[in-house]
Amino acid sequence: MRQFRPTGDPVADPANVLAGAGFRITVLDAGLVRLEYDADGVFEDRASQAVVDRAFPPVDFDVTETDDRLTIRTSLLQLVYDKRPFSTEGLSVRAVGGRGVWRYGLPTANLGGTARTLDGADGAVPLEPGILSADGVTVHDDSRTVLLTDDGWIAPRRPDTLDLYVFAYGRDYRAALRAFYRLTGRKPLLPRFALGNWWSRYHRYSAESYLALVDRFAAAGIPLSVAVIDMDWHLVDIDPRHGTGWTGYTWNRELFPDPPAFLAALHERGLATTLNVHPAEGVHAHEERYPALARRLGVDPGSEVSIDFDPADPAFLQAYLQELHHPLEAEGVDFWWLDWQQGGVTRIPGLDPLWLLNHYHYLDSGRAGRRPLTFSRYAGVGSHRYPIGFSGDTVISWASLAFQPVFTATAANVGYGWWSHDVGGHYFGSKDDELTVRWTQLGVFSPVMRLHNYESAFVSKEPWRFGERAERIMTGFLRLRHRLVPYLYTMNRRAHRDGEPLVQPMYYDHPEEPAAYAVPHQFAFGDRLLVAPITTPADRATQLGAVRAWLPPGRWTDVFTGLVYRGGTTVTLHRDLDTIPVLAPAGAILPLAAGEDRAATNPPALELRVYAGADGEFVLAEDRDDDRWAETRYTFRGGEVRIAPVEGEREAVPAARRYDVVLCGFAGVTGAEVDGSEIAASPGPVPGTVLISLPSVAAEKGATLALQGDLTPAGNPDVPERLFALLDAAQTSISGKESAYKVLTSHDAASAVPALAALDLERPLFDAIVELLLAYPA
Repeated sequence: MRQFRPTGDPVADPANVLAGAGFRITVLDAGLVRLEYDADGVFEDRASQAVVDRAFPPVDFDVTETDDRLTIRTSLLQLVYDKRPFSTEGLSVRAVGGRGVWRYGLPTANLGGTARTLDGADGAVPLEPGILSADGVTVHDDSRTVLLTDDGWIAPRRPDTLDLYVFAYGRDYRAALRAFYRLTGRKPLLPRFALGNWWSRYHRYSAESYLALVDRFAAAGIPLSVAVIDMDWHLVDIDPRHGTGWTGYTWNRELFPDPPAFLAALHERGLATTLNVHPAEGVHAHEERYPALARRLGVDPGSEVSIDFDPADPAFLQAYLQELHHPLEAEGVDFWWLDWQQGGVTRIPGLDPLWLLNHYHYLDSGRAGRRPLTFSRYAGVGSHRYPIGFSGDTVISWASLAFQPVFTATAANVGYGWWSHDVGGHYFGSKDDELTVRWTQLGVFSPVMRLHNYESAFVSKEPWRFGERAERIMTGFLRLRHRLVPYLYTMNRRAHRDGEPLVQPMYYDHPEEPAAYAVPHQFAFGDRLLVAPITTPADRATQLGAVRAWLPPGRWTDVFTGLVYRGGTTVTLHRDLDTIPVLAPAGAILPLAAGEDRAATNPPALELRVYAGADGEFVLAEDRDDDRWAETRYTFRGGEVRIAPVEGEREAVPAARRYDVVLCGFAGVTGAEVDGSEIAASPGPVPGTVLISLPSVAAEKGATLALQGDLTPAGNPDVPERLFALLDAAQTSISGKESAYKVLTSHDAASAVPALAALDLERPLFDAIVELLLAYPA
C-alpha cells in the first residue's frame, strides 16, 4: 500500500495552535483558521479526505483572552469566540476590510463551487459551496469526511466533533486559492495527451470498426489523442444469474478478438486509451479473472459465489486493483473511466465510495512512475487531486450548453479545474447543427475536449455527419484544439505550480468590479485569453449569434476576426457560426503548434502570435511527461520579438524549429531583420495581421526579430467593409438596410448611433452595427 500513504504533513506547527476546554483553534495562515470542537477535548491531527497538509509556517497573530472571550487578530482577520460550544452568538470571523462577517451556522455570500454530476441536467443545477465569498469570508466544514491513516488506509472520525476551516481573505480570491491548495494538496499535472481531442461514444464498436473510425478521422485531418471505449468493450449479454452486464472485466472477444493488438494499434496511431467500468455490481463467476480474485479473497472458485463490491474492505480493494485492473493495464489500457452512479454510502461512516474509488485508482495509476490519471465524477472538496472530472450525461439542449461555461468557471472556486463534459450533449434533445457547432467551439476552449453521446444510431459527433458548413467549422476547431496544446500544456504546469486553474471567472482579476460578477458565462482561459462563448441560437435577421460580455480595461483583439476593442465596458458581441469571441489583451504572446503535424506531442514548428499595444512575454514549458522541463522565453519589447535559447532540458524539444511569427494589430509592419538578413512580411492568417517566417531556429541559439515599419497599434480600418457585409447578409428589409447604410456613410461613429436609433431597425441588427462602430473608437 506504499503508493497510497499520505505525502503531506497534517500536523500543524504548535506555535499556530491555541487550545482550551473542548476547543482547539489553529491559525494556519493570516486568512485561514481551523476551528475544532470536541466536548472530550480529543482533537484530530491525521490527514482527512479533503485536508492533507496543515504544516503552514508560523503566523503572526495577537491574542486577547478573558474567562469568557477569546479574540484573535491577524493582518487579514479577526476571530471572536466565547469559549463555549460553537454557536451563532458565540463564534464569528470577520475579514479585515471585508464586507461581511461569518457567524457559526449562518450562510455567507458564497460564490459557489461545483456539483457531483450533470447527469440528466437540462440547464442549471444547484452547486455545492466553494471556498470564496463576495463578503470575504466563507467556511468549509470537514467534520464528516474520513481520515487517512499512515499505512495508506482510511478511518472514520469520532462522532459529534466539529472541524471547520474559515477562509477570510476578503476579495483576494487568488490568495484564498493558494491557501486552499496548500491545505488540500496541489493540482496534479496532466499527461500531455489529455489536452488533445478525445473521441467517446456509447456504441457497440469492434476493434475493426473503431480503428477504421480513427483512420477516417486521420484522413480528414482531424487529430485525436484519447480513445475512449465505453462499456461494450466487456461482456454485457450475460446469464442473468451473473448480473445485468453493466459491470464487467472480461473483453468481448467477438468484438475485440486480440485486445493487446487493438490497444497497440491505437498507441501506434498516437492515442491513449481508457476503458469504462461500472464496478458496483461486484465480480461474477463468468469473468475471466474471477478464479484469481476468488482465491485471493478466500472464496472457492468452484462455488461461483458472486464477490460483492466492498471498497471499504482493504483486502477487497487491493485485490480489485491487482487482479482485475493491473492485468488489463499490462495489455495496454492507459487509465480508467470510473462511471460510478450507485450512491454515496458504505459501511464506514462518512466514506463516499466515489471518493474512495477516485483516491485509490488515481494513486494506483502512478505506481510505476507514470504520471497518474483517472476519469470520474466529482466527490467533494479535495477532488482536484484526482483529475480528470467526468461531468455526466447531459441533455442535448441549448439550456445545457448555456450552463456549461458557468459550471466550468465556477468550479475553480473549489480548486476543481479539469472538468470534462459530454461535448454536444449526451442524450434526448434534437439534432441541431448550430447547437453542435457552438458546443464544439466551447469544448475547444474547455479544460478537456471530449466528444460523446449515448447509444443511438441517430446521435453521433463525427463532423461529417453534419451539414457541409458545420463539418467545416467543427473540423477547423478540432484542429485548433491540437494547435493550442503548447499553450494548454504550459497552463497545465501553471495550474500545478502556481495554483491557477485553466478556466477562471472574470472576478478573480477584477474583484471590485460589479460587471465582472454579471458575466458568469465568460471566463479567462489561461493567462492570455478571454472567452465569451455563444450559447444561444443565432438571430434570424442578422444570422449572428450574440453574447453579452464585459471587457476589462485595455485593448483587446479578437483572435479569429482581428477586430480590436477598447475595454472597460460591457458590450454585446456578435459572431457568425464560424467563430466565437476569443480575445487577447495588448502585449499577449500566444504560442500555437504550426504545420501539418497535429499530434499532441512537442511540435516541430510553432506559430507565435504577438498582439500590439504593450510589451509582452510568454515562457513556453515543455517536457515529455517526465518533469524534465525545457523553457523557451518569448518577449516583445522595444520593437523586437526575441526567441530566447531554450533553457533546461533541451532534449525534450526539437533541436531546431520553424517559427511563424504573426504580428497582430500593428499599423504597418513590413518585415524584420534577423541575424543581418531582412525578411519581408506577408499577409497573416487573420485580418489585421502579417506573417514573418523563420525556417529554422536552433534551440541552443534562439533568434531576435528587429521589426521594421510602423509598429503603432492599429484600430479597425476595415470597419466600413465589415458594416457593408453585415447589412448585405442581413435577412431584413432592403429599404431599412439602405437607410442604415446612408447614415453610416454620412456620419461619424458618434453621431451615427443616435441617427440609427431613429430608424426602425430590428434590435439585433442595430446592436451588431453599434458593436462595429464603437469597438475601438478613434
